[in-house]
Amino acid sequence: MIAYLDLPSGLSGDMLLGCLIDSGWSVEQLRRTIESLPLSQIEWAVQVQQVAKKSLRATRVDVLVEEGRHQRRLADISAMIRESTLPAAVVDRSVAIFTRLAHAEAHVHGTTSDQIHFHEVGAVDAIVDIVASVNGLHELGINQLYCSPVPLGHGWTGSAHGKLPLPAPATLELLAQAHIPTCPAPGPGELLTPTGAAILAELARFEQPMMNLSRVGVGAGQKDFDWPNIARMWTGEHVASGALVQLETNIDDMNPQFYAAVSEKLLAAGARDVWLTPVQMKKGRPGVVLAVLADSTKENELAELLLRQTTTFGVRVIPIQHRHEARREFRRVSTAFGDIQVKLKWVGQDLVDVVPEYEDCRTLADQCGKSILNVYHAARAQCDALVSELAKREPSPQARDGAT
Repeated sequence: MIAYLDLPSGLSGDMLLGCLIDSGWSVEQLRRTIESLPLSQIEWAVQVQQVAKKSLRATRVDVLVEEGRHQRRLADISAMIRESTLPAAVVDRSVAIFTRLAHAEAHVHGTTSDQIHFHEVGAVDAIVDIVASVNGLHELGINQLYCSPVPLGHGWTGSAHGKLPLPAPATLELLAQAHIPTCPAPGPGELLTPTGAAILAELARFEQPMMNLSRVGVGAGQKDFDWPNIARMWTGEHVASGALVQLETNIDDMNPQFYAAVSEKLLAAGARDVWLTPVQMKKGRPGVVLAVLADSTKENELAELLLRQTTTFGVRVIPIQHRHEARREFRRVSTAFGDIQVKLKWVGQDLVDVVPEYEDCRTLADQCGKSILNVYHAARAQCDALVSELAKREPSPQARDGAT
């Protein structure tokens, strides 16, 4: 699944949380994310409400925290996140976002990233905004985040350093470091916060993908402007913009330990699938065919990645003339262990299968200390219940036609 952030009024961490909750991530999942952080000495609460922003409905999320003065550095925040019980991928991405923030602040203030004291973005509510945003995207099964150009307003904002011009210096530095496209704002004010800029810089690609929309989540900003202060997150499945190609290369001289890392890089770069096939090559040596399925628009990028990341000297390209596809649909089911995303497979008008998403099962099993087998079987039972429920709602074509 992919998501596209449409940002007519910029982005802050709480606006992204509003988008996630409005897109189906539950408030309970948000609370569990906060509970996973080492915050035993800090009082916190979550408020979620439906609000109107210039007549448009949106979800507003407030993370309320009571804490005294804080002087947190990058090492302090990284340690806090790494002490959590969140999945490793969520931890690493959250730390990477704060690392970007530290580099930007250091550049602005003429010091080093390890010496920077985070003020506004070092508060627990800002830490929660970032960590929960990353985990929300992960638990919704969003594999790639896309984003529109971000609007930048003018004016001044208060900070621990006094009044600062808008866009805030750290925000502007984050935009510059990540080459993020911008556009004029509909009016004055801080529309893009440093937290929002850091999340986008680390997670987003700035292009509008072709996609089949399944849901639109609307998050509300705290301030009221002369326009709707909202962010919209479109979720759905990617639609290829052109033909498919299969890239292949034969390798017989690379450490087998490296294949997993190369496969991850290929998938992160946009490959639809990556697989390995054992073969026997010249001189009787065992080898591997590393194959990649991708949109034709990704051919050059992925071919270069293969040439740079493996020992191969050549990559062959095979055009895929045609293929047949079943339609996919994603839903969430509730189990005794928590919510899990499931994938529905449709062929024509017929629901052929419903299966739990493996990564959701693994994450939930880790969180609740159960075996993945137990979690999977619980999700499988809910899949069967969902099939029965849909069968009652939508009878087969034969039944609709009155066939016996």
